Amino acid sequence: MEYLLSIVIGYILGSFPTAYVLLKKKGIDITKAGSGNVGAMNSYEVTNSKSTGVIVLLIDFLKGFLSVYIVGLIYPVNFVLQGVAMIFAIFSHCYNPWINFNGGRGLATAAGGIILIFYPLLLIWLILWAITYIMKKNIHISNLAATLLSLLVVFNNAELSVKYSSPNANSSESLVLIVTMGLLLILIKHIDPLKDLIKDFKEKGIRK
Repeated sequence: MEYLLSIVIGYILGSFPTAYVLLKKKGIDITKAGSGNVGAMNSYEVTNSKSTGVIVLLIDFLKGFLSVYIVGLIYPVNFVLQGVAMIFAIFSHCYNPWINFNGGRGLATAAGGIILIFYPLLLIWLILWAITYIMKKNIHISNLAATLLSLLVVFNNAELSVKYSSPNANSSESLVLIVTMGLLLILIKHIDPLKDLIKDFKEKGIRK
């Protein structure tokens, strides 16, 4: 019953289609505009409005934050249940049931949840992202690299990572499982951008 409640809370909160609702008011169907991604970056690119992008980012962040926070109020010492709420918030954000399972890439929602239960991971991800972006000047490459490298960092420091989880995970295995599931959802949603990057790289190679 505890797992079901965590799943329902995370899924319902995560499923609010922030970008779709906000841009629909402007007469834009974001699922058919720009990249079709229902997230902050595409909202900004489609509307050319920084404020719109920031609002989408903050609300999507809150979806993950509130999912974990509410479950934390009910089960204050259970890392796994709070992690499950975060995972399902990310899942329903990425595959939103209200807009034909379209969605965003899960980064803001994941950040909102992870900042409560394992904040060092967010710091590590942001540092790795910044380093990669300085080197490559490409948001999608930075997202992919930071996500993959963050996963490796947690794998290689699983026992130490438990000390920085809040509430403390009951084992390194449970922490690694929660982190892996969340990061895998993000990686899966970046498959299409990765394909586009590879295609562009090949086309540039042919032109040379």
